[in-house]
This record gives sequence, structure tokens and C-alpha cells, in this order.
Amino acid sequence: LQDIIPQPLLDQYLSMTDPARAQTVDTEIAKHCAYSLPGVALTLGRQNWHCLKDTYETLASDVQWKVRRTLAFSIHELAVILGDQLTAADLVPIFNGFLKDLDEVRIGVLKHLYDFLKLLHADKRREYLYQLQEFVVTDNSRNWRFRYELAEQLILILELYNPNDVYDYLRHIALTLCSDKVSEVRWISFKLVVAILQKFFANSANALGLNFISELVVRFRHCSKWVGRQAFAFICQVGMFSLCFCVYMKFEA
Repeated sequence: LQDIIPQPLLDQYLSMTDPARAQTVDTEIAKHCAYSLPGVALTLGRQNWHCLKDTYETLASDVQWKVRRTLAFSIHELAVILGDQLTAADLVPIFNGFLKDLDEVRIGVLKHLYDFLKLLHADKRREYLYQLQEFVVTDNSRNWRFRYELAEQLILILELYNPNDVYDYLRHIALTLCSDKVSEVRWISFKLVVAILQKFFANSANALGLNFISELVVRFRHCSKWVGRQAFAFICQVGMFSLCFCVYMKFEA
């Protein structure tokens, strides 16, 4: 019970998420409820989240992927409403489920990955370093916009992790994306590589930065394919020309 929304109105909203009603009344009713849920949660406030928790879990496990997709696109907004403690307890398990869902659902999580991760405590956030690599693989390899979105999000996510974590986990993803078959994905990945280098040198992790540049030289500058050598030139062009050129001359010497 709560005294924010008239109880009969709230009860009517909660009853519309019943899977049986979707079969007999309106097949889209669960999707509409999922779309409205963050607004209802904001109106009730986090102190009344218990009124919506079971309904949210029901919608998050709905057989219709469109319902789960709707929740995936708004889970970061709900996390802001609920705060870090309720997010960790009630939203993180659902978030983890969305990460393993269909691409149509995963894209909702991916588009706001930075917004969600920044709300978590550092120790909980670090657990996702192991799962970011999974976004490179999609159900449909021709879905290049998925990989493009991943590169864009990683540029933002860099600030959430220390240089060592970036080197151990995010560096590999960036190098993979730089060799993507789609030029749009490669271009945004070149920006990601430059952002990683800036992260290293801005945090005085010069050894990591030089190691990464050395890897770029070996992997792209001396690549047997012209696309790889072109990638090295574009990485320099994006914003680190002087640094890359100087280090390249050092290696050549």
C-alpha cells in the first residue's frame, strides 16, 4: 500500500502486466506497461519500489522480446530513480539477463551502457570488464551498427576504469574493432584507440602507452595488407599524429 497514487489506479496498472491479459485483451499491453514503468516508479518514489518490484521482474521475463527490449532501453533511467543500493540488489540481476538476451534486447543495454555502469560501485562495475568482450559477437554478423555503438560507448566508459584495466581488457576490444570489415566501425574505433592512448598518458601510465603504440606499429604499420597500413595512418590522423610519428621513427631507428 502507498498514498501517492490512488490504490485502485495502481492496482489496475499492475494487473495489466498479467501475461493472461496479453493473450485475451491486447497483445501490446505488456509493452505499453513496460514503457510507462519508469514514470510510475518516479511518481511512487524509491520508498515505494516494493509495489513495482514483482511487476518489473514479470515484465523483464516476458516471452515477447519487444517488452524486454523496452525495459532494456530504460533500465539506466530506473537506476537513477532507485539509487545505488536498490539498483545493485534488484536491477543488476535483470541487467545481467539482458546482456545474454537477443541482440534486439542487448542493444537497449548497450546504448546506455555507460549511463548504467557509472551508477554502480567500483567493485561491482569492475565485474563487467570480463563481459564487454561479449558485445563484439552478435547474432547477425552483418549488424555492424551494434559494433559501432560498442566503440562509442567504450570511449565514454574509459573514464570509469584505471589504466591497467583499460590495457588488460578494453585494449583487446579496440584492436579487434579496428580490423572490422565495415569502414564506419573502423573509423569510430580509431577514435577509441586515440582515447585509450590519451587515457594512458593523462594518467602518467607512459609504459602502457608506449607498449600500446608498439603493438599498433607491429599490428598495423607493418601489416601485409594495405588496409592495416591505412588504419595506422588514420589513427595518426585522428589526433595523435605527432606522438605516433615520433614513436614510429624511434622504432624504425
